[in-house]
Amino acid sequence: MKIDDTNIEIIKQLRDGRKSFKKIADTLGITENTVRTRVGKLKEEGILEISGLVDPEAVPGHRVVIVGVKLKTMDLVNKGEEFSKLKGVVNVSVVTGRFDLLLTVLLKEGYGLLEFYTGEVSHLTDVQSVETFVVYKGYNMKVPYIL
Repeated sequence: MKIDDTNIEIIKQLRDGRKSFKKIADTLGITENTVRTRVGKLKEEGILEISGLVDPEAVPGHRVVIVGVKLKTMDLVNKGEEFSKLKGVVNVSVVTGRFDLLLTVLLKEGYGLLEFYTGEVSHLTDVQSVETFVVYKGYNMKVPYIL
């Protein structure tokens, strides 16, 4: 699907996911039907998802950690997909540098780092090493509540 300037402007307007298609159309000077059709196509293609996000620091008993993963394999895309299915994993990125993957993980009381590593990561093959970075303060960090 082609992402043109109109699609980008619609996506910008959807920063407030509750904003009506009519208000978006009026702001952009296009028809409500155009907005509805384009948003539908963006969602159908998996380009756009409208969801509620939370500031993890505002949710009691929750913490975000960033996990750097070094793999024994170069099958980075498939391993990234495997990691993306683990409990608490909000995001997985295949990256360059010291690590092969960077994970953003949402944890809560009763399901911390030890449980994440022993209950989830330990079941995956080809993991050479992991390094954990606890987020003490995040700026502009909003995550879907997936736990």
